[in-house]
Amino acid sequence: MIKGALTALVTPFRDGSVDTDSLGAMIDFQIAEGIDGLVPCGSTGESATLSHEEHNRVIELTIEKAGGRVPVVAGTGSNSTSETLMLTKNAERAGANAALLITPYYNKPSQQGLYEHYKNISEAVDLPLFLYNVPSRTGLNMLPETVARLSEFDNIIGIKEATGDLAQVSDVIEYSADGFIILSGDDQVTLPMLSIGSHGVISVTSNIAPKEMALMVSRYFDGDMAGAQELHYRLCTLHRAMFLETNPLPVKTALAVLGKCAEEFRLPLVTMEEVKRAGLVSALNDFGFDTIEG
Repeated sequence: MIKGALTALVTPFRDGSVDTDSLGAMIDFQIAEGIDGLVPCGSTGESATLSHEEHNRVIELTIEKAGGRVPVVAGTGSNSTSETLMLTKNAERAGANAALLITPYYNKPSQQGLYEHYKNISEAVDLPLFLYNVPSRTGLNMLPETVARLSEFDNIIGIKEATGDLAQVSDVIEYSADGFIILSGDDQVTLPMLSIGSHGVISVTSNIAPKEMALMVSRYFDGDMAGAQELHYRLCTLHRAMFLETNPLPVKTALAVLGKCAEEFRLPLVTMEEVKRAGLVSALNDFGFDTIEG
């Protein structure tokens, strides 16, 4: 089972291109720090501005660099079913352990449209699939009843649930097939979600604090609730800082401040406002990072 703390990897850029050296170093760092899995080309990886060639290459590089040490769940979703299928087939050929498929954005399909979208992908590939529900970015909420219908497909194995709504998550767990994997898509509610039956998190914060995120989840599963709670509250400052502006601006800026990549984005994303950037650096210093600034 894919469970625990998985990192929604940042895609580093340098001079307009994907910085493969920094990406490789980040992957080694994540695995050395005990992360349970890697998720390239999601929202945090700026997949919306990657070309198809770049998208496929980032996934291939992540799989190659991980070398089977941890599972790789490739972000391959799109608002186009045909594009989603193309990206998912490429990830399957590259050797991904699973794919993560965001709900189609902008065109806002009905619940039946969502069902048909995922059904089409499921029937065309053998790769295990995770649904990804993040209404704050897509303008569309996939309802628990729809998730439950999709959970009946053998290769639709789970969902990244990023509503932050524990009642909805509870309904998803109650309605879905036995063994369906629930991963938090919101760092700050990871521990509450674990307490009602989820299996882990696809984390933004773990880009900079993989050891602490992985340890929080493992402590919970080991029955050490007090230890998990201690880490939960220690990490809250970072969780809030990661969303001082739109993700991935804060987390990539944090990585740049820590010397792990360039502070480079693709339009329409631009660098953080100075006041918010200062707040981010302050949070990093308060957490105990040895930052380049401050």
